[in-house]
Amino acid sequence: MTSTVLVTGANGFTGSNLCRRLVEQGHHVRGLVRPTSNLAALDGLKVELVLGDLTGDLPAGMLDGVDKVYNIAAMYRHQGADRDFYQVNADGTERLLEAARKAGVRRFVQCSTVGVLGNIENPPANEESPYAPGDSYQRSKMVGEQCALDYGRTHGFPVTVVRPGAIYGPGDLRFLKLFKGIDRGTFVILGGGEVFYHYVYIDDLVQGLILAGEKDEAIGEIFIVAGDQYVTVNTIARMIAEALGRSGRFLHVPLAPVMLAARVCQAVCERLNVEPPLYPRRLDFFRKHRAFDISKARRILGYEPQVSLREGIARTADWYRQNGYL
Repeated sequence: MTSTVLVTGANGFTGSNLCRRLVEQGHHVRGLVRPTSNLAALDGLKVELVLGDLTGDLPAGMLDGVDKVYNIAAMYRHQGADRDFYQVNADGTERLLEAARKAGVRRFVQCSTVGVLGNIENPPANEESPYAPGDSYQRSKMVGEQCALDYGRTHGFPVTVVRPGAIYGPGDLRFLKLFKGIDRGTFVILGGGEVFYHYVYIDDLVQGLILAGEKDEAIGEIFIVAGDQYVTVNTIARMIAEALGRSGRFLHVPLAPVMLAARVCQAVCERLNVEPPLYPRRLDFFRKHRAFDISKARRILGYEPQVSLREGIARTADWYRQNGYL
């Protein structure tokens, strides 16, 4: 059955791919985007755009006739001040929840992150694992998902939380530096490279988000949505090298001095009120385990990853080449 769906952060990587799938399913899709946003990812898509953001008064009429909300919008791409993260990821979520309930929205899917669990000391983690956010972004996302769940319980509002793994695929630029580094021939790996990492291919994540908004059994629940395997950083590097046709020469460098430099850089840049080029969160890929059990999503949602990590990396590498990034 078709419906009217609101997607916040509609122009982003996850938001635009979700919009595309919803349009293909015949839904009327309304997308919340900031006035200054780059809308290239939505080119050719039949999406009703609403200009605004979650940090202030929501645009009038944004939720009129909306049956379902996917809250994808988030601040995460820079080392912002705490208040910046919380204004969008926490306060903005609470503002949207209240407006959605008053507008009669029937389902609300909150996109969180596996990062709220921090470093996984005893892999794999699941939805029952304790919160252990390690930075301002993760703490703000934790507060956002707790707010959504509490709001749902308090008001009897149908909320579901989805925690994606590390999102990648054609169109994503977050991991471009990793691919570029390996494409140059010799790639530096900080530390031993034996920490786990857990990706989710964008098409699989979209499938998980849609299922979370459809299944009645999902109401009031949290779901980790990730790929069918987690692997070490060394394995990821080898897979990327294989996809790029490179020899896979890796130089292992001690992590501790780089971490010290990142902390110093962050402290100095904060004093100068400039964005630091290097800060501790950027090194998490090399130092924190990210490994998760997706059996709950499989059991309750019927979620099943369709794209293997090897295939997803190959598709992503091809897209980078075709678009001149490599």
